[in-house]
Amino acid sequence: MKEERRSFVKKTLGASALVAAGSAIPVMANSTNSSVSSSNGVVVGKSPKKEILYKETAQWEAFYKASY
Repeated sequence: MKEERRSFVKKTLGASALVAAGSAIPVMANSTNSSVSSSNGVVVGKSPKKEILYKETAQWEAFYKASY
């Protein structure tokens, strides 16, 4: 039973290492791109909606009072 688990873990770690290496290569290729935008990588849109990051609720008030 232990040998089956060990072989499974070895295979899983090997496969995840290959996937991680495979996904890192395109990222590295994109990072060497010579055309850098002026927005420093931030996507700038024209949405009329206002982004709401905080909405005052009783739960938030209790959290903030407990955190001080």
